[in-house]
Amino acid sequence: MIDRRIMQSYRGVFIVVEGCDGSGKGSAVAALGAHLMALGHDVLLTREPGGTDEGLELRRLLLSAEGAIWDEGAELLLMIAARIQHVKRVIQPALAAGRVVLCDRYVGSTLAYQGAGRGLSQEMILMLHRQFVDDFWPDLTVLLDVDARLGLTRSRARLVEQGLDEGRFEDLDLAFHQRVGDDFRAQAGRCQDRTLVIDANPTMDIVREAVLNGVDAWLAERVVA
Repeated sequence: MIDRRIMQSYRGVFIVVEGCDGSGKGSAVAALGAHLMALGHDVLLTREPGGTDEGLELRRLLLSAEGAIWDEGAELLLMIAARIQHVKRVIQPALAAGRVVLCDRYVGSTLAYQGAGRGLSQEMILMLHRQFVDDFWPDLTVLLDVDARLGLTRSRARLVEQGLDEGRFEDLDLAFHQRVGDDFRAQAGRCQDRTLVIDANPTMDIVREAVLNGVDAWLAERVVA
């Protein structure tokens, strides 16, 4: 099968940061964005679910306590609906303009959370991605690999500290989050040429530095190539 990413002529760079809850994705994306801007890159920071007005509304519905009413299949379709809007209205236009797009979560999270975590068919998720998002994948995925128990502790503390009503997934049991983490690692193993795995168990300062160094090295190799 032809990799449709190769057929696309976008001039920008699409980098996604993935990982379990509490892995430090938001902090890493912010630090990486500031770092790349300081180097002169035109950077767009975005996230999923979110990135558009529609996506932000779906984020509230999916992550808040009231989101517990959603059936697993409905949850999946809402995630994909948000992604369709996000990719077509935000990500692809930014890449066509030559920007560096940094995204907190993408389809890898859907495979891990709704697939491995919820037990829905990953083949179906990939089929929907092909059908509605044109099989559009990142140039690089940065996986922040954290122990599920540590990640949950961090994430729950952050929600309380910031007063956020986005803890629907944090309310799920440890086994769910362990399945999610295992699947992220499996995804990285299948796509080693497009994945940078960072140990996210140390302090956030150490993790951020590893992300910046790793992406800098990847970008340098891309320029040389």
